[in-house]
Amino acid sequence: MIRFLLVLITLAGTAGAVVAYGDPDQIARASHKVSHIFRAQTATPAPAVQIQRGQGGEFALRAKINGVATPMVIDTGATSVVLTWETAKAIGLPLEMLEYDVDLETAGGHTKAARLTIDRLAVGHLVEKSVPALVVQRGQMKTNLLGMSFLDRLESWGVRSDTLMLTGYPELQSSHRRSRTAVD
Repeated sequence: MIRFLLVLITLAGTAGAVVAYGDPDQIARASHKVSHIFRAQTATPAPAVQIQRGQGGEFALRAKINGVATPMVIDTGATSVVLTWETAKAIGLPLEMLEYDVDLETAGGHTKAARLTIDRLAVGHLVEKSVPALVVQRGQMKTNLLGMSFLDRLESWGVRSDTLMLTGYPELQSSHRRSRTAVD
């Protein structure tokens, strides 16, 4: 939605400049209107989270899944967020309704997983809703993986030295109303 608004504003400003080309008064009026639009809509800084590399070389963190704090490890090789059966149970996901029909290769070998959607996954101030995920069968994994089904939703992520930086998208807010929603 934010990208759409920025593109729309840019197109409107460009169209105004093209129409006004050649008439300095119209160019000045169009410039003033575009400036006014940008002053009325400002972007809050993009939320970002820094994660230090652990002693074992991994980037471990505590995420909140549907409001429940859960340990996770960043895994860029995992196509999806992958939860252990034990974590899924602790979060209150409907395990009895899941079908373990997805073949999955893990560090421990081959296993089956079930598809589900996480309502809300938060890593610090980065919050994503309706995140596709997998749950492995009981005892098949010891670690929850924060995979690409979450990371692909971010504006950027990258490693510099021993720090992983996750950066979300900035939100547009009206300059007249700058209330911020608290993130757990």
